[in-house]
Amino acid sequence: MKLGVHLVNFDFPGGPAAIGPTLARVGVAAEAAGVDNLSAMDHYLQIAGMGIGDVDAPMPEGYTTLAFLAAHTTSVELQLLVTGVTYRHPGLLAKIVSTLDVLSGGRAVLGLGAAWYEREHVPFGVPFPPLAERFERLEETLQIVHQMWSDDDGPFHGKHYRLAETINSPQPLRRPPVMVGGGGEKKTLRLVARYADATNLFARPDTGPDQVRAKLDVLAEHCAREGTDYDRIQKTVLWAAPVAADAEGGKAFTDQLAGYAAVGIEEVHVMPWTGDPVGFIEGLGGHVIPRLKEL
Repeated sequence: MKLGVHLVNFDFPGGPAAIGPTLARVGVAAEAAGVDNLSAMDHYLQIAGMGIGDVDAPMPEGYTTLAFLAAHTTSVELQLLVTGVTYRHPGLLAKIVSTLDVLSGGRAVLGLGAAWYEREHVPFGVPFPPLAERFERLEETLQIVHQMWSDDDGPFHGKHYRLAETINSPQPLRRPPVMVGGGGEKKTLRLVARYADATNLFARPDTGPDQVRAKLDVLAEHCAREGTDYDRIQKTVLWAAPVAADAEGGKAFTDQLAGYAAVGIEEVHVMPWTGDPVGFIEGLGGHVIPRLKEL
């Protein structure tokens, strides 16, 4: 099983001046530890009630953060987990991710979802349409990025987005894998089957692998209807709970993940909840990643 580190807390000792140096050390530590994927939140504001801080806690812009990490890494995949469809125009999003891929040497992943955090839209005047419309926009965005990463530079005419041309130069070095986040059985998993290379589901200690297995069964049904090879889609989870990256905690965590590996999960993303992501990653390298590689 592969491991990703999902950065959620940027309130480092030393304040804003410490964010850059700390993230540089995160990149070095991640590669030394054998981390496969580095991701950040794509939010304008910190999520209140998450236990990290209130909405005024530091939250750097996502793709700028990834570009910085690209300069301090050489092998890990880089993505946001996940980009809300409301945050950026899809044509510009495809261009941004293409640029990240070129500058990182072909390591960009596009994570995409329907967005949910209305609280952060309101202060900046960013429209937050109803859920049904957000899903319509999500599907059109998936269509647009696929077109922009192809040889077709013609127009796109959708219900919500109209592009006169889909010119994208430079093209990414590899077509970035597309991950759709969320476990909605009627819409989200159908979009995974139709457009995506990876799915990202939530997992936590109090639910267990059976719930994830049920979501994957639904995904398999959508794949059968869409004519998609289910085995081609990477199955990942975001572990929505703290992980103790020491010997005892690492063993307990990997023992739990054995059940997820058994139902087909190939990659788990974990979060350093404290303000010491470097120490957390170093602990993962010593106590978690070697065990995960055996699952």
